[in-house]
Amino acid sequence: MSAQQAAPLIRTSGLTRIYRMGDMEVAALQGVSLDVAAGEFVAVMGSSGSGKSTLMAILGGLDRPTAGTYELDGADVAGLSRDALARLRNAKIGFVFQSFNLLARTTALENVELPLMYARGVSGSERRKRARESLERVGLASREGHRPNQLSGGQQQRVAIARALVNRPSLVLADEPTGNLDSRVTAEIMALFQELNDAGITIVFVTHEPDVAQYAKRKVVMRDGRIVTDEPVRDRTVATAVASAVVSAVASAVVSASAPGADAAGVAP
Repeated sequence: MSAQQAAPLIRTSGLTRIYRMGDMEVAALQGVSLDVAAGEFVAVMGSSGSGKSTLMAILGGLDRPTAGTYELDGADVAGLSRDALARLRNAKIGFVFQSFNLLARTTALENVELPLMYARGVSGSERRKRARESLERVGLASREGHRPNQLSGGQQQRVAIARALVNRPSLVLADEPTGNLDSRVTAEIMALFQELNDAGITIVFVTHEPDVAQYAKRKVVMRDGRIVTDEPVRDRTVATAVASAVVSAVASAVVSASAPGADAAGVAP
């Protein structure tokens, strides 16, 4: 069954979120209705103040709507108690943030283990085993003992993705996951997201970069708290091809710089 035919993993109807600031009311969301089927890969775009981050916060159970409904895998999220909401997040949702949000004084392995500290019935040995499996899945098995300051930005984001995967969620929510990364590392991270999506994980991510949105399969654009367009991504970018092309270009530049006759700046006279 295709993602379009499958029952929605996410279903929102008429979502409204109003923030009160003194005597003022700010409508961050104004009647947003959105279905996301299991297995989809969705980019949510919009300028600052469009409502995309508020929508992501509600989808992640980190905020509640003022009005409207939100169902995740059939559960009425808006109606859950705080404890039930925390259990649902821990069981079904993995989070990836722009700033990585890693604990500075703990190793990559310990950072990845953290979500399992709140999972019932998971022993210490099982936590360690699953954390190692997650790090291996993102290509960082050899870095498990490194602290964040010993890792590159791309490696730190991979650790963050491993942490998001350790609970084996059905949904990964990512807020500007490449916002702090250069183009080469962005391609590597988006290649990883595409691989995870190909393995069946539903991914919804926020970005303000049109080039990054092209890695998704579907693009939702927001403005003034409303969805203004929702359509499949045409001419989708395949991240592995982009990453390979960048690596090849870098390798060629290195070869050229080291060629006989190259000057100190790496340019042949």
